[in-house]
Amino acid sequence: MPLSFHKMHANGDDFVIVDSRNSANPITSAMARQLGDRHRGIGFNQLAVMLDCDDTAARLMFWNADGSTLDVCGSATRGAADRLMRESNTTSIVLRTNRGLLTCERTSTGAISVSMGKPLFGWSQIPLALELDTAVLPLAGGPAATSMGNPHCTYFVDDLTAIDIATIGPTIEINPLFPLKTNVHFVQIINRKHIRLRIWERGGGIPLGSGSCSCGAAVNGIRRGLLDHRVEVECDGGTVTVQWDGMGPVFLIGPVETTFSGTIPSKQ
Repeated sequence: MPLSFHKMHANGDDFVIVDSRNSANPITSAMARQLGDRHRGIGFNQLAVMLDCDDTAARLMFWNADGSTLDVCGSATRGAADRLMRESNTTSIVLRTNRGLLTCERTSTGAISVSMGKPLFGWSQIPLALELDTAVLPLAGGPAATSMGNPHCTYFVDDLTAIDIATIGPTIEINPLFPLKTNVHFVQIINRKHIRLRIWERGGGIPLGSGSCSCGAAVNGIRRGLLDHRVEVECDGGTVTVQWDGMGPVFLIGPVETTFSGTIPSKQ
């Protein structure tokens, strides 16, 4: 059967939503790679499939453009929530992911807020290959590590323009310290309420933004005492808000938009 999809983005962080409620999951790793090809497919940073769920509005599964899977994607979760809330004419919805239950709400400005769960700091939770202090890793530049359901490594730098992300990012991504690889962040602190973030995304390269990376970067800055509990995270494609009280769940707030919808022939 033809595969229907919705192409969306969150400040340029583009993703595809496939609604497979009432049917089997059609996505395989090979299909995700094919659809993620920006020249021969649809092109995306992540793909999310909405599946039936007994206790929530839907269960979400996620793929990177290289065909690898991930437990959560903040941008695509907001996109799925936006579609489902419009469908049901509600302003709040709960979705199930491998990260757990995520509560999503539409704010008064139309942005989507997602409770992304508590950050994880244990070395085995991220995971790391060795038992280490995750607040300051023994790598050049002394980055911090956390997990938001996927691993994050955050560097704090004085000048983002001096960082060759395309060279440094993939080297850190596959460092043996990270057995499941890692997302890599480079953060320039503008003030305690505002950071500038650039990203090397695990399995994806350099995106215009990333919801979970925005969360991981802000959390690592807050735990080091560098940032307030509510932070504007400015990525290449736009700004999202991350809020964390230092103990509970992390809240990610930002816009999403639908770019276009379409159908892929069954031979794909």
